Amino acid sequence: MPRPPARTVIASTLSAAALLSASACSYGDLGQAARAVGAPDSPAATVGASSAPAAAPTLTEAQARAALISAEDLGEPWVPTKGFATWRDAMLKADTEKADCKRLLDALYAEELFGPDARTRASVGLDDEWDEAQLRYQIVAHRPEDLDRTLKWLAGLPEKCGEFTAIAGGGELTVKVSEAEMPEAGDARQGLRIVLGAVSEYDDAPMLTLHVAAVRVGDDAIAITNGGLGDVPADATSAAVELGTRRLAEARKRGRQDV
Repeated sequence: MPRPPARTVIASTLSAAALLSASACSYGDLGQAARAVGAPDSPAATVGASSAPAAAPTLTEAQARAALISAEDLGEPWVPTKGFATWRDAMLKADTEKADCKRLLDALYAEELFGPDARTRASVGLDDEWDEAQLRYQIVAHRPEDLDRTLKWLAGLPEKCGEFTAIAGGGELTVKVSEAEMPEAGDARQGLRIVLGAVSEYDDAPMLTLHVAAVRVGDDAIAITNGGLGDVPADATSAAVELGTRRLAEARKRGRQDV
C-alpha cells in the first residue's frame, strides 16, 4: 500500500522506510517506536509557563498552541505520540570525548537544541505508525543573538563532527553528521542529517537516522527532530518546517497587534 502524501504546501510523497531489526546484542527491542511509560510530556501538545523575552511580542498560550503542527497536518500514518521512542535511551544517551560532538548528543537527548537557557513555549510529539519514526516539534524563545549563535554552531558540525565514535549503554556507536537541505523559511535556518550506527558483528545492527531542523523567527525559534530506525523520509521534516514557520510568524503578528 503506497504511503499517502503529507498534507502540506510542499508537493512531496512520504516513501516507506525499510526498518532495520535490532541486533541480538544488548540494545534490546529498539524496533518499538515508542513507549507510554516514563514520558514527561502527555501525548497532546504541552506549553511552557515561561514567557518569551521582554523584547519580543509575547505569545499567549493559545497563540503558541496554534503555531504547533499536528498529526492531521502531516496526514496518515502520523498520530499523536504514545511516548518516547525506546531508541532514545539506547542510542542518544551517549558520550564522546569531542566537546562539540558531546554537546550535540546531549542536546538531542535532552531536546534542548537551542540550549538549556532557551524557553520552551510549546511542544508536540508525533509518531509514524508505519515506519516507527518519531517527530518532536518545539517552539522556543531566546535572544535573537543566542538563537543565531546556535544556528552558526549547528552549521559547523558537519566539519567538526562529520564522523566520530560514541559510547552508549548498549556499546559503541559510529556517528555521521552531514548538512541537510532546508526550505527557505524564517529569518535564519539550519538542517542536519545524523546517522548513528551500532558497532556489532551482526549485519542487522540497529541504525538510527535523525533529521534535525532549526529555524529562527524573530525572537522565537522552531526545533524539530525526526528520527527512526532506518531511512527516515525528509519530506515530513520539510513539511513541518514550512507549515510551522508560517504559523509561528502569524502568531507573532497577532501578538504585536494585541500589544
